[in-house]
Amino acid sequence: MLKGTRFTGTGTALVTPFRNDGALDELALEELIQRQIDRGIDFLVPCGTTGESPTLTHEEHLRVVEITVNVVKGKVPVLAGAGGYNTREVIVRARELAEIGVDGILSVTPYYNKPTQEGLYQHFRLIADAVPLPVILYSVQGRTGVNIEPATVKRLAETENIVGIKEASGNISQMAAILNLVPEDFIVLSGDDAITLPLVALGGRGVISVVSNEIPAEMSELTRLALRGDCDSPALSAADGGQLRRIESHSGESGAGGNGVARAGVAPAPGAAKSGKSRAHPRGTGVAGAGPTRDRGACPREIACSHRSLKDFSTRRRSTTKRNITGCSVISRRH
Repeated sequence: MLKGTRFTGTGTALVTPFRNDGALDELALEELIQRQIDRGIDFLVPCGTTGESPTLTHEEHLRVVEITVNVVKGKVPVLAGAGGYNTREVIVRARELAEIGVDGILSVTPYYNKPTQEGLYQHFRLIADAVPLPVILYSVQGRTGVNIEPATVKRLAETENIVGIKEASGNISQMAAILNLVPEDFIVLSGDDAITLPLVALGGRGVISVVSNEIPAEMSELTRLALRGDCDSPALSAADGGQLRRIESHSGESGAGGNGVARAGVAPAPGAAKSGKSRAHPRGTGVAGAGPTRDRGACPREIACSHRSLKDFSTRRRSTTKRNITGCSVISRRH
């Protein structure tokens, strides 16, 4: 088995539900997790940035992950968030998560202090050396102000338990370059729902998804079809990055039929109820996150790729794409 294959397909970046008084809504969280499992998600990602980890206390962070592990009971892998700019604190958090029983760690790049590429290498290497778990890097320059460059990813991939990267740069050329440099068993996951299909066409292994909070079954099936190269599937033919963006926006703004409020310090979404109930509403038609819409600025290349259907692309195995990757040139139009 390839070392990172437990975290392939669709993993949901779980939202964290809160009550009207700002406390963690544990019952709603349990229901959200069970809904994800019942609808066929491949793995779960609690306490990522979509889960508002920067606004959680240390105790809340651990409790969210503990609930996730307890509800999952080994049915799907749990990839828990542990990142930040204090390397020592991240190591402490990652070790605590390992004790709870998670299957891997997702670690976002340090933010604000803008470390060099060597600084990033040393930061992630120390985390990986300190924790006996698979580690997936998380690069999202638009949020943190720092990018993990392909050459640095290649160096980090030489560390045995650094098994992959969540790539949310929006730069298809960079994703192609990473795929061309890393070993075959190093997984590259999309950090943007709308780029999932183009990245899979390049050789990516799936997505850590926001919209799957609302449509877990549909997003999971979409990704599985893409990974199988089933380009003639009606679901893939109709897939549209713009539609995924609209669903993601709906999740962050309207509540998708749920109720609730944002964690203090995050702007409440329009229409948030004051009933004391959580916005998370697994019995409704969808689930909304606690907090404002994610509005990551997309580069022109991202926008161009996200509005094509996968049927327009020729999906190839990585062993083929690695021979001639130059930017997006490995993706060829079907005529």
